[in-house]
Formats: sequence, structure tokens, C-alpha cells
Amino acid sequence: MKKHAITLLTLLCALRAPAQLPSTGSGTVQRFENFPSRYVAARNVDVWLPDGYTARKRYAVLYMHDGQMLFDSMRNWNGQEWQVDETAGRLLRERKIRDVIVVGIWNTGLSRHTEYFPQKAFEALPLPLRDSLYKKFGSGENDLFYRKQVQSDAYLKFLVEELKPFVDSVFTTRKERENTFIAGSSMGGLISMYAICEYPEVFGGAACLSTHWPGLFVAEDNPVPQAILAYLQSRLPDPKTHRFYFDLGSVELESWYPPFQKQADEILRAGGYSRKNWQTRVFPGENHSERAWAKRLEIPLVFLLGR
Repeated sequence: MKKHAITLLTLLCALRAPAQLPSTGSGTVQRFENFPSRYVAARNVDVWLPDGYTARKRYAVLYMHDGQMLFDSMRNWNGQEWQVDETAGRLLRERKIRDVIVVGIWNTGLSRHTEYFPQKAFEALPLPLRDSLYKKFGSGENDLFYRKQVQSDAYLKFLVEELKPFVDSVFTTRKERENTFIAGSSMGGLISMYAICEYPEVFGGAACLSTHWPGLFVAEDNPVPQAILAYLQSRLPDPKTHRFYFDLGSVELESWYPPFQKQADEILRAGGYSRKNWQTRVFPGENHSERAWAKRLEIPLVFLLGR
């Protein structure tokens, strides 16, 4: 065990919180409240266990960002949810996916953007340009960074070095890459793409719904998408051992994405990906919301976890 590692006993005693758990339509949720980290701010972690979970089985693991939006719309600011418990539970009953647990990692609000922004892509921009973006999008109505530096490398260290070992020690999981997946939407789609590129030995598949390729909330004179796409091209994982799922709607914010998704698709195709290990889907008329993602969640779950 590493010198500064937090003991399993301490985590189990201090973090498990029975109060205010999501109401689920299938399975149960265990919460580890204020999960500590050496790398990023503490946050809640919700672990969904399917009906009939037993230590006699081993389970694949799907890590999902924006964990507070996954299970219970009554506890969310916008009254929406991904319906992960209902959809995954149904697919398990229908034997369309392998046994799986879902780890919902809460965002921390003001740090969300800086934790989900692909850091190496951002740092590839010239320093004066980065400084200008921090200044422009770090105050007023356009405030995205909240006077914080992009810190997604630290966030991924938290996932890989602290959270995954904890999950693997508490629950009966399949620890290997081919049974470890990551998923999210919008900026959560970006960080899912970044995670599998940064840690191809850890994650075997990524589902990136409504991927926010612009990184910022401006469509014109924005250098970020090309930096992200250049990063993807340079760090694309081996198609023999990895899977990618991308999708997008067509209205409101989603209407920004097609030209960037097309370039990403060209990168994957040139990198050896095919229908066997990559999907990009378009959902006409769908917007940028948990309600929209819930409607199509079955597709990436079956693609990543299908039997």
C-alpha cells in the first residue's frame, strides 16, 4: 500500500452514508460521502449494485461522471436523470449485457469544467492563448474556470490511483481492462475520451454522449476543438483492444457538434476503428439534456457491455 493511501477501514467507516440516497427503480445504491483524494477535492461517490448482487460473482465496472445526475431526478437541480438503474437493470434481466456495477462520480460544481477539460490538449495551446482564455472565461457571465487551472490529469489520477483500487477492493469486480469502462456526456464525454487515451491500459471502452468538442461555449474563433482533435489523433488507443461510442443530437447546443464529430470520426477510421469497435450515432431532434441521454442509454450500454 502506498505511503499516503487511505485505509480501506477508514473509508468504509467514514464514508458510507445511508441518508439521502437516490430512490432507484432497480438495484441499490451505496454512497461513499466526501470520498477523499490527494489529487482533487473530496466528493460523493455512488455505487449502483444490480438486483441480486452477490460476492459469489464478479462484475464489470462502468465509471460515470456527473454521478449526482444518474439515478434520481427528484434530487437533481433540473428534475432529470439518466435512468441508469432502470436501463441497466432491464438489460441485465434481458441478458443483453454482462454483469456490471456502475460507479457514479459526483462533480463538485465549480471545478467541473476544469476537471473535465482534456489537460494535455489545453496545454498544447500557446501560453499567451491559454492565459487569454483563462481571463476571458474566468469571470463574469462567461465564467467557466472559476479562477482554477485545468486539472483533468489530477482528476484522472484520482480515478485510476485511488477510486478504482478502492472499488476493486470493496466489491467483487473484474479488474482487467476489457471489463472496465468509462462514460459521460457533454464535458463528461470529453473527459471519457481523454481517460481512455491517457490510460489505455485501464479502460477498455468509452461512451461519449453529446461530446462537447468546443470545450468552451463559443462557436467562432475557438482554438480548442482542433487542439482536442489533434490530441485524439496523437493518442488514439489500439483498436484491437478498445471501443469508442460517440453520439449527438441535432438541436440547440447539439447543432454545434457535427463538424467536429465528423473530424473525430475520420481520425478513428484512419486509426483502424470499424463498426466492430466504434459507433457514432446521430439522434435528430434531440437536445442536450439528461432526458435525451436517458432515451438512448441502452445503445452505448449494449455496445460496451453486450454479451
